[in-house]
Amino acid sequence: MKFDVLADMTYTANSAGTLILNIHALRTPTQTVIAENFTIQPYIKAEELVNVNGENRLIRLQVEEPCNIAINYHATIDNAWKLVNMEGITETPVYQLPAEVLQYLNPSRYCQSDKLFRLANNMFGNTENPFLTVLAMVEWIHTNVQYLSGSTNAQTSAFDTVTEQSGVCRDFAHLGIALCRALTIPARYFTGYAYKLQPADFHACFEAYIAGEWILFDATKLVPLNGLVKIATGSDAADAAIANIFGDISFDTMLVNCTLNDEGFVPHYYYDNCLQGLSYL
Repeated sequence: MKFDVLADMTYTANSAGTLILNIHALRTPTQTVIAENFTIQPYIKAEELVNVNGENRLIRLQVEEPCNIAINYHATIDNAWKLVNMEGITETPVYQLPAEVLQYLNPSRYCQSDKLFRLANNMFGNTENPFLTVLAMVEWIHTNVQYLSGSTNAQTSAFDTVTEQSGVCRDFAHLGIALCRALTIPARYFTGYAYKLQPADFHACFEAYIAGEWILFDATKLVPLNGLVKIATGSDAADAAIANIFGDISFDTMLVNCTLNDEGFVPHYYYDNCLQGLSYL
């Protein structure tokens, strides 16, 4: 399906510094960037950086003097997804996991899976099918954690979310990732543009590595799973932050949007007793 995505952002630079943005749609085997336009006012030296694993496209801006910065990104994206049959599958042993997946078993800054092992094992450790295990986690998070804008901050971790029982999309994603890793299911953070998200914003969810596929899950249930345009993946939000600021530069405003540029879109969600997982590459 084709989507048009937009990100308008403004910053105030009070001194020289560096701004690293992560707002470009990722190029993958199933996500094609048909057209894109990126502008900066005033002119600032910029370069694109793609990390070794190809999990994000960073833009580094070198701000040489105080100024007001206006950034616009607009792109048309064609992405594809598939449904993977999850009936009768079992957990993949760690010794059979690909080397590039192993890092997503480890605790990370926002996903302290080592602290949540007992909770995860007691509540979700008795299901043999790992897809159904993660579905149960998602349902538990959705039911027991209140989606509440402004209730958390950049320091909030999965462990905090369990105790406070409130959060936003990044907190829902971090908790899902931590619970998965606690049960030896590799999981990674996913950020992107989201169709039908209200209010429009960047969105976060997570992917779990099950039966050789990265399967998408969203405990917020705010958007259709097939209505996402991937920006980045990583161990947690620290790896996939929309912006990293170095120097006396302050964020001012942001406008984000994702609209459908195609016909025949049928929103896809997971329902009770679902045995088909949705996968992007």
